[in-house]
Amino acid sequence: MPAQPSLRPPRVSKETRLTAVIVASALFMQNLDSTIIATALPTMARSFGYDPVRMNVALTSYLLSLTVFIPASGWVADRYGTRNVFRAAIVVFTIGSILCGLSNGLPALVAARVLQGIGGAMMVPVGRLLLLRTAAKSELVAAMAWLTMPALLGPVVGPPLGGFIVTYFNWRWTFFINIPVGLIGIVAVTLFIQDFREPPKGAFDLRGLVLTGMALICIMFGLETVGRGLVSPELTQGMIAAGLAVAFLYYLHARRTAAPLLDFTLMRLPCFGLSFSAMMLFRTGIGAIPFLLPMMLQVGFGDAAVESGMITFASSAGALVMKPAAQYALRIFGFRDTLIWNGVLSGIMLTMCALFRPTWPAAAIYFVLLVGGFLRSLQFTAYNTLAYGDVPRSQMSAATSLYTAGQQLAATVGVSVGALALEMARTMSHHLTPENSDFSAAFVVVGLMTLAAAPIAFLMPVSAGDDLTGRHAVEAPTPTPVPAPRVGQ
Repeated sequence: MPAQPSLRPPRVSKETRLTAVIVASALFMQNLDSTIIATALPTMARSFGYDPVRMNVALTSYLLSLTVFIPASGWVADRYGTRNVFRAAIVVFTIGSILCGLSNGLPALVAARVLQGIGGAMMVPVGRLLLLRTAAKSELVAAMAWLTMPALLGPVVGPPLGGFIVTYFNWRWTFFINIPVGLIGIVAVTLFIQDFREPPKGAFDLRGLVLTGMALICIMFGLETVGRGLVSPELTQGMIAAGLAVAFLYYLHARRTAAPLLDFTLMRLPCFGLSFSAMMLFRTGIGAIPFLLPMMLQVGFGDAAVESGMITFASSAGALVMKPAAQYALRIFGFRDTLIWNGVLSGIMLTMCALFRPTWPAAAIYFVLLVGGFLRSLQFTAYNTLAYGDVPRSQMSAATSLYTAGQQLAATVGVSVGALALEMARTMSHHLTPENSDFSAAFVVVGLMTLAAAPIAFLMPVSAGDDLTGRHAVEAPTPTPVPAPRVGQ
């Protein structure tokens, strides 16, 4: 008779916990740096004598460098070892941070940011790969929950920390604070992280790197400028069209190459293909929140930046609460049901932001954001874990490259969709500046996108990912039959 499986998650080994903490700390440094600089840009502009608007290139140069080199991370990790590449990425990122802090002009700053981007491009996917190769399958949920922490804490801590530093210290310390974290990370990786490497399937796909880099740069540039009035609509449309054309050229190239940089044959794996597809749609909807929510609070409600920051903190706080609950939720409900119903609830909570008005009590707004943050974080943990459930070890590095590149693109698309929806609502309502009704329309659009990801999970088998949580029912021991005595004995 089958017994109910224990609800207690499997124990996580000390090696996996230690690896998760080290990788998460390095990724926190990368996520913190990518958000802290935004607060310091006006002060940096005055120091350099530049127009603050021109300083935006310090953000885009890092983003573009990150995007171009992420696809190369898998092959490099296989060739030189995950520990070696991850440690080298921390070194490159730390050196880039030092050079940023020593910059005396915008050109030097941009060059240093590009170097940082190269380090970050290797740090994120290779760190994930390192954890995937260290953790047993039953430990993946707990391990992946750790990796959600940097992405959640960085956007929360970055802006207020950046404001504190530029107010009471020098803007250069926004980069110099990475030095001790980087040094500790280098030592920790050297002492405690095991090295893994797989023989690369073929030579480095240089042509693929050029094609993917050009495609991603063109598409991301176009999406970043949609509906914002930064460049002419013709240039925006031309860049998106060029990016899609180059992406098609890469698709043709990948079909003829034994070891393409981004291996789309991974989409044939049921768990990876479905998780990746749903994640892209879900993350696109969620990616609009960092753009829409602060703007609604400051432009629509008239809140000060500090008040806006304290409110948006609730979303990340809810996500932090999720980490210890993820293992229990997935073990009780399974991946399929969690991705369906938690995805529906996440979409509803995001759409509820359309109802926000200045007359709402702060506690009500906090509650919606807190619950929404919890649900979204659980959804991301499920996607990020299940995607690797059926990936062979030999293809794990290729999977991390493709998945991370998809995450980066989906987040950018999300901001663009939110901006475009807001601009269309403002235009149709003939408002000079966005008003509360325009933000409501934009939140409905991105909320529906998030909801649309949930039905994809219906295509998954009911038992998908059970081996990742140890959710298999334990069979009760069958009693050994006792032979009947023979007649006459």
